[in-house]
Amino acid sequence: MKEREIRASFKGLIPFIVFIFIYLGTGIFLNMKGVNLAFYQLPGPVAAFAAIIIGFIIFKGTIQEKFETFLEGCGHQDIITMCVIYLLAGAFAVVSKAMGGVEATVNLGITYIPPHFIAVGLFIIGAFISTATGTSVGAIVALGPIAVGLGEKSGVPMALILAAVMGGAMFGDNLSVISDTTIAATKTQGVEMKDKFRINLYIAAPAAILTIILLVIFGRPEVAPEVAVQSFDLVKVLPYIFVLVMALIGVNVFVVLTAGVLLSGVIGFAYGDFTLLSFGQEIYNGFTNMTEIFILSMLTGGMAQMVTKEGGIQWVIEAVQKMIIGKKSTKLGIGLLVGLTDIAVANNTVAIIINGSIAKQLSEKYEVDLRESAAFLDIFSCIMQGIIPYGAQMLILLGFAKDAVSPTELIPLLWYQILLGVFSVIYIIFPAISEKVLKTLDK
Repeated sequence: MKEREIRASFKGLIPFIVFIFIYLGTGIFLNMKGVNLAFYQLPGPVAAFAAIIIGFIIFKGTIQEKFETFLEGCGHQDIITMCVIYLLAGAFAVVSKAMGGVEATVNLGITYIPPHFIAVGLFIIGAFISTATGTSVGAIVALGPIAVGLGEKSGVPMALILAAVMGGAMFGDNLSVISDTTIAATKTQGVEMKDKFRINLYIAAPAAILTIILLVIFGRPEVAPEVAVQSFDLVKVLPYIFVLVMALIGVNVFVVLTAGVLLSGVIGFAYGDFTLLSFGQEIYNGFTNMTEIFILSMLTGGMAQMVTKEGGIQWVIEAVQKMIIGKKSTKLGIGLLVGLTDIAVANNTVAIIINGSIAKQLSEKYEVDLRESAAFLDIFSCIMQGIIPYGAQMLILLGFAKDAVSPTELIPLLWYQILLGVFSVIYIIFPAISEKVLKTLDK
């Protein structure tokens, strides 16, 4: 039986619109009520489930036909692969933290970075922690209290200290091979993590280097704070380095993350941090930490399949095509779509999942390398997530300062996110850069 041709239909897009409306609307309403972390009170899967119900009601066909379409999306190989990687990444992050890896990394950085380079030091430590653990929020939680204490003693403007932490955290969130955003971006585009990482690094490295220079110039303390020597075990940092190196070499991500969990477990056993039972419990805790994004990925995968079949994705593509005249505008369009979505839902991983299939189809039509589209999905979503004042990262970070710094003071100092956007646009505008970078990947 020949499949019917998919025709563009705005009606097909309604479930996605309902999802964003519920997710964003709830956040705005709760924020007006003064609820803390308002945009994170309604779990994403609940909003997605409500949107799916709307799809079942308004789309044509029998319940059985719509259910089969939904299950086809939920069980798509890319969705299931992404979900399993989420579980392994969660297990690695929790096990490594439980055996003291995060604490050792923070103490290592604080001990060896000179006090008069405290702002740039916080940026670098934050970048390493977030790259190693795959979470910007985790890096902010680990570094935030330390940064506030150092800022109070040093005389460096607190807003600049917090901006350095935020920039470092978003650097790793964007680049880490075990970050939710990297997993979502590469799997929706069907590319290898190491390739996306290398393209991403060509754009992020200049932004990070310039940020470091600016922090060195403007982040010198009036009084060098006294930093007590912190005890740490270098061995406990090794699992992070191992996972990063193995992933970049190109070892299968399932093998890398499983080996990382086992290495952290062995170190934990050696130092008495684990028993066999507690090791298993920490692995499961890592799994459960990923429950929300796991369920959300499956539900949005099913919803995306329904929306695609009803012509919703095609409608977006045709609408965007009216503004596209070639590769440059396609790349900018992908960045704009995912950036605006992140502003709406305040979650960069969700923004990538929503726009993944759209970005892939646009890229294939206008011959944009899918490795680049994966990089732009991740970059632009992380730029927005690291700037919006109602994002979890900003809210948690400002909370450590006890309202001593406002978002309006902090945002102009987010040099890394601003420079990342500038270098992304430069990369897009000058095709020669793209051609040279892609050639290095193909060697």
